[in-house]
Amino acid sequence: MIKAVFFDYDGVLTRDKTGSLTTNRFLSEHTGICFETVCEAFRPYNAELNEGKRNYSDIWPAVCATLRHALPRELLLAAFESTPMNAEMFAMARELKTRCSVGIITDNKKERIEHLRQYQHLDELFAPIVVSAELRCTKATPAIFQYALACLGVRPEDSLFIDNSVENLFAPAALGMKAVYFDEEKNDVPALARHISNELGA
Repeated sequence: MIKAVFFDYDGVLTRDKTGSLTTNRFLSEHTGICFETVCEAFRPYNAELNEGKRNYSDIWPAVCATLRHALPRELLLAAFESTPMNAEMFAMARELKTRCSVGIITDNKKERIEHLRQYQHLDELFAPIVVSAELRCTKATPAIFQYALACLGVRPEDSLFIDNSVENLFAPAALGMKAVYFDEEKNDVPALARHISNELGA
């Protein structure tokens, strides 16, 4: 019996494949700077931001210097807020919460998820919300999944994790969690809901 369903954030609970895509697209559209140029400015720091080794305050001056624009930090917050929520997936999560625990496990930047937790009221629906930058480990290792399971006191075999990257399913599957791939381009939430219902024994 499944007691907990964990969602990846970007590409599952959102309609963009990654958070970098969302942020960089917004900054490009609102500054007129080429999208690829924005991506290149952030690329050297993405891994360290996700691993909690740096934060946006650390890298913002260097990013602005690379872009040759003194961009206000408020623009970054607006970029976070532009994240397109996957309404169908949120609706499914709300329905699931009546039957089991629902949480988030995400490789993400600390400041971004902190802001979105308030802006999108994520804590009203999901618990725990486990962020790589806060734990300083990513979904490439089992530790982040073990922490999420421990938060709920749930065994791996009694849990399910959904991600839009096959590579992110290896570690949870090795622990014994049920790992489910979700194609964000197809966004077939009804098919996913049926699969989870079968796992729940409905």
